[in-house]
Amino acid sequence: MSFFDETLSSLHTKIKNKEVTVTELTKASFDQIKATDDKIHAFLTLDEERAMAKAAELDKQDADHLLYGIPAGIKDNIVTKGLRTTCASQLLDNFEPVHDATVMNRLNDANIVSVGKLNMDEFAMGSSNENSGYVTARNPWNTDHVPGGSSGGSAAAVAAGQVPFALGSDTGGSIRQPASFCGVVGLATYGRVSRFGLVAFASSLDQIGPITRTVEDNAYVLQQIAGHDPLDSTSAHMDVADYTKGIDGGVEGLRIAVPKEYLGEGVDEGVKARIQEALQKLEELGASWEEVSLPNSKYAVAAYYLLASSEASANLARFDGVRYGVRKEGTDLLDLYKKSRSEGFGDEVKRRIMLGTFALSSGYYDAYYKKAQKVRTLIREDYEQILHSYDVILGPTVPTTAFKVGENTDDPLTMYLKDLLTIL
Repeated sequence: MSFFDETLSSLHTKIKNKEVTVTELTKASFDQIKATDDKIHAFLTLDEERAMAKAAELDKQDADHLLYGIPAGIKDNIVTKGLRTTCASQLLDNFEPVHDATVMNRLNDANIVSVGKLNMDEFAMGSSNENSGYVTARNPWNTDHVPGGSSGGSAAAVAAGQVPFALGSDTGGSIRQPASFCGVVGLATYGRVSRFGLVAFASSLDQIGPITRTVEDNAYVLQQIAGHDPLDSTSAHMDVADYTKGIDGGVEGLRIAVPKEYLGEGVDEGVKARIQEALQKLEELGASWEEVSLPNSKYAVAAYYLLASSEASANLARFDGVRYGVRKEGTDLLDLYKKSRSEGFGDEVKRRIMLGTFALSSGYYDAYYKKAQKVRTLIREDYEQILHSYDVILGPTVPTTAFKVGENTDDPLTMYLKDLLTIL
């Protein structure tokens, strides 16, 4: 069977009514992966033996949860007990975690079937999946084009019908941007979903979220993974609401803010046109919108890459060839560090480590990192001021449509500007 025409609720109904077994669903997932992944490269590691064994066990029980028996893919920077977790880096090629991330515990409580680990930009650093330490994932709609990043494998797997849903991670747009490029639904969740067990890139920005085919499906997955976690200091103390409540309630009276910067310089005319069409449709359905301004948004790219790279420099210091992952032998300890890191990390990871180390170094901390923190506060205040008067802020996710593989690899600045609208 194909997942293209199925929602999570329709699959649940079929499982519950014995119209399809969990084993059949899981086999369908692996069949689709085997039929398409030689061109898409969404998965880095498959867990077929354990997945089929779990499916057989679940077929002996009653489906007691909407996600019961649903096959899912997990981004390869979310730790999974006993299953290789590489962050798409050669440095972690042999790393098998000894525990599950909190999101995995919560999904396992619902008895999902994890089929494997999904491709990504190395350590979540990138906007195209071209920075994977193994192979570039491709956009299922046109394999000459990128799926977006860093959760490119997660978005591609859902768009290709390999799995009904996947988990990704987002630091500066890494769920939302590939979801946009692949035509699926991606949600960033900072504070609402525990990051415990997510291999850190930039700790003040990282988040885990669902990628699905529909908004309703996204709400169902969020329902299961949301909630406070004492193991994550950024986890918000808030009740888990019914995220599907009111999903068909319409937009009558909704007040929409459209920052003029979202439709300004650098945004393709075709992208602007689609946003205008959406606004016209929303008006017809009873919403209202006004243009507003985010005056500090022009500093966002510079501030983000200073902050994220600085935190990455600190977080990735632990990967030294001694405690985690692959070790390259050297003449002494310092040589071991140098060889393990220089051979294990890819170019983009090295670039960001060097930028972050410079920004945090003596004599430059106040001029760069501290100033970027102040700019972040100003940007946040711009948003808070708008949200005092409006219900939502609307704009494009990415300034362009999906670009071709290799088109921007020699121009890091152009690639960084692809995150212009999500890092805000």
